[in-house]
Amino acid sequence: MVNDTDPVGNGFVASLARPGGNITGLATLAPELSGKQLELLKEIVAKLSRVAVLGNSTQPGNALALREIELAARAFKVQLQNLDVLDPMDLETAFRAASKGRAEALLVLGGPVLFSNRKRIIDFAVKNRLPAIYERLEHVEAGGLMTYGPNINDLHRRAATYVDKILKGRTPADLPVEQPIRFEFIVNLKAAKQIGLTIPPNVLARADRVIR
Repeated sequence: MVNDTDPVGNGFVASLARPGGNITGLATLAPELSGKQLELLKEIVAKLSRVAVLGNSTQPGNALALREIELAARAFKVQLQNLDVLDPMDLETAFRAASKGRAEALLVLGGPVLFSNRKRIIDFAVKNRLPAIYERLEHVEAGGLMTYGPNINDLHRRAATYVDKILKGRTPADLPVEQPIRFEFIVNLKAAKQIGLTIPPNVLARADRVIR
């Protein structure tokens, strides 16, 4: 596997250190990721006090991500509104709840439902002038404001080392699952302009890539 969100939660391996079966590889599970995403939102919206979090409670890894966000929220004195999106039909309900809750920003967790419906989520954020942060490059390429997450290309490159070891006789059960070591922060200035947001220069300077 190259970039599974939570191989233990998905039942693919017994543990990251000791997979125990015939599957191993790389995971995108990074506990500190979500807290960093909230920190970036706070940096671009100085008086941020309410953030809507779109997630999926059935998605392995989301519970851990929410715990990290809650820890960061307490440190930044930010109130969270957790909105559970189990299928595409839940999106409109979540959007209405975010509007009613007077969300000032949007944090979107990973998962197939949220990823495949990224354009709807991005359109909602633009329409309501909400700064939003996502996990994948595809979101900012589709018009989203910011992404901070594992560098997927790096995970694919590292996967080759597993192929090499297994072809040389190593068993997957004995090869620990590795987590991301490289992350990427991408900012879409076109999206910022759409919602009338100015990204602080110190934040922009840390971006690995800027879409203009």
